Amino acid sequence: MRTTPALLSATVLLATLAACSAIGPDYQRPTMTDLPANWQGSGSWHTASPADQQAKQAWWQQFGDATLNRLEADCIASNATLKLALARLQQAQAQAGIHAAASLPSVSTGASISRSRISAERPLTNYQSSNSSTIQNDYKPTLNVSYEFDWLGRVRRDVESARASAAQSQADSENVRLLLTAQLASAYFQLRQLDEESRLLQQSIQLQQKVLQLTEIRHREGLDAASALATQQASLQAAQAQLSLLGNQRQQQQDQLATLSGHPASGFQLEAATLPARPPQIPAGVPADLLQRRPDIASAERAMAAANAQIGVANAAWFPQFTLSPSYIGYESAQLAKLISAPALVWALGLQAGQTLFDNGKTRAGINYAEAGYQAAAASYRQTVLQAMQETQDALFTLQGLSQASQQQGLAVSSQQHAYDISLLRYHEGLDNALTLAINQQSLLSAQRLQSQLRGSQFVWSVNLLKALGGGWQAPT
Repeated sequence: MRTTPALLSATVLLATLAACSAIGPDYQRPTMTDLPANWQGSGSWHTASPADQQAKQAWWQQFGDATLNRLEADCIASNATLKLALARLQQAQAQAGIHAAASLPSVSTGASISRSRISAERPLTNYQSSNSSTIQNDYKPTLNVSYEFDWLGRVRRDVESARASAAQSQADSENVRLLLTAQLASAYFQLRQLDEESRLLQQSIQLQQKVLQLTEIRHREGLDAASALATQQASLQAAQAQLSLLGNQRQQQQDQLATLSGHPASGFQLEAATLPARPPQIPAGVPADLLQRRPDIASAERAMAAANAQIGVANAAWFPQFTLSPSYIGYESAQLAKLISAPALVWALGLQAGQTLFDNGKTRAGINYAEAGYQAAAASYRQTVLQAMQETQDALFTLQGLSQASQQQGLAVSSQQHAYDISLLRYHEGLDNALTLAINQQSLLSAQRLQSQLRGSQFVWSVNLLKALGGGWQAPT
């Protein structure tokens, strides 16, 4: 009993030390000092006010397509890959809770009840008295306490690392959501672009069938040679073959949309439709905004924080570890009626200390491992930022190029349509042969299909830009 004050004093001292700063380097959020002030060739793009906490789930609504909105909602609700990412997030959050539990004492309770008989023939402890057989009860409820004094901050660094890992998992799940919704939007616009191409081909086939009928009449009357009839038939058959190929491509895109939106491909069907009128105007902001927008960058930054905290955990192995254990308080009595009484009170208070004296370099290797892990996380963070800048810059340049090409192709389609109309009129008057008309037909169809492909590419690259920017933005006020 005389050692109790000393033990209590040591306990108070360790508890005071536990409130000191944690061992290891404090985490500093990384800065990218070499980011440019603006995007190349982006003078026409609007500025933006990014916010990493802003909800980005509905960025696709900017396209104004009800079918796309419905498919995206199905994707968020039913996509198995997204559910897997959310389950991993829940695991990471639960793991952080497990680590955080070590910052407070562990308290448990227990009780034992026994009835025993002592042998009368047991060895004597006193030769002046004989043994006798006895039967007795033993009631013993206890309250047990175990606690590691975090005097170096090892537990705090461990909790810090676990919480950063949970935040990283949250950013990863958001990134999965962004990638899946962007993949679905790209597949959707590719399907709609194929719908427009198919519509153009069907219109062209109808015209070619009429021209073929006229050519057959002229051939029977001796106005056109057999070669003219064969040329027109070949042109019609080629267009029909191209229509079949487009149908196959559309089916593949439709199956992909089914899987992404969580539906069986065998029972999924989308009616043909057109692309929206025009892509949305997307404010790109400045390069530094990506650090607040993109979930993959947030994930890489949280990985750095977790790795930094692990350096402190590894350094704590150089120092002793103090644990309050075993410690308990309770009662013990042979009679249940006298169990809760002062004479029946029992308790124990103990402090354990452990220090490694020699581990053949294991502790030093653990610290080296933790420091190398931080350097790897820092390199991954920088590479993620550079990759994000490349993706955004590529999308900006590509969209600008597609916009210019689409305008030029629109003029080309108008010119080609005028040439075809003149050729068709001259063919009716017998001034042009079937071969000239077929050439003009194919030229017009090729020009129209290229225009449709450029429109589809504009929508796909708009999705790519939105994905590169992190999936959303906050419009300036």
